[in-house]
Amino acid sequence: MGTPELISPRSPRVSAARRLARRAFRGKERRFIAEGPQAVREAIAHRTDGVPTLIELFATVEAAERHAEIVEAARAAGVRVHFADDRTVAEISQTVTPQGLLGVCRFLDSPFEDILAARPQLIAVLAHVRDPGNAGTVLRCADAAGADAVVLTDASVDLYNPKSVRASVGSLFHLPVAVGVPVERVVDGLKGAGVRILAADGAGDRDLDGELDAGSMGGPTAWVFGNEAWGLPEETRALADAVVRVPIHGRAESLNLATAAAVCLYASARAQRSAGGCRAVSPA
Repeated sequence: MGTPELISPRSPRVSAARRLARRAFRGKERRFIAEGPQAVREAIAHRTDGVPTLIELFATVEAAERHAEIVEAARAAGVRVHFADDRTVAEISQTVTPQGLLGVCRFLDSPFEDILAARPQLIAVLAHVRDPGNAGTVLRCADAAGADAVVLTDASVDLYNPKSVRASVGSLFHLPVAVGVPVERVVDGLKGAGVRILAADGAGDRDLDGELDAGSMGGPTAWVFGNEAWGLPEETRALADAVVRVPIHGRAESLNLATAAAVCLYASARAQRSAGGCRAVSPA
């Protein structure tokens, strides 16, 4: 098998993909870049109303040989595959060490109303979260904990920022995500759906261990997580049913956002799956 022809760095397809590094172009085109074998594999499998999320794939020859099954799956799904040299892929990726596979994908966020209609039992709400890496990592934690959805409020980072997409490690394609929703609307909608709102804050007047011991976390729950530096503003805290802190049993000053989110989400997941919880496991 001969060496495949490489796409020109000056190709309109390359230029269009490169522009997706900028939020304005992502919003205009409603497209984003997913990088790496895991993200591309998930993008190939993902559908929205029967339409594949992945539009086209850029691959270096080396990466295409190393991940031949991904390239073949993309072709089988009707995705255009472009072979490119390392420099072209690096320019599209804008990372120091690109992984050689880049997918151009359609936006896949869900309307908030659709999330409510699905009667979510566990949901993560990112309010005022500005760091894209944190946003992607919390999304990954929510996916791992079995959450039903994630919501990014209108004051939070762009879901499709390349750092957010990379940090999610494919979880972006696993669960519904709503974006740009005002926090008041999120809270009102979830409360109307019977979901208890818990604001995660280091200065909370309730303790996570105490909530678990009291058996109050088995019902539908939404955790609201705030800004990495200054947490949640008072007006957002006031919207919650309770403000809960993760206890610090050692000498650490605090937990970072993603770690705190993982602890909170897993605590709820455990409570919901225990006897009497809304996700209790039926006896064998």
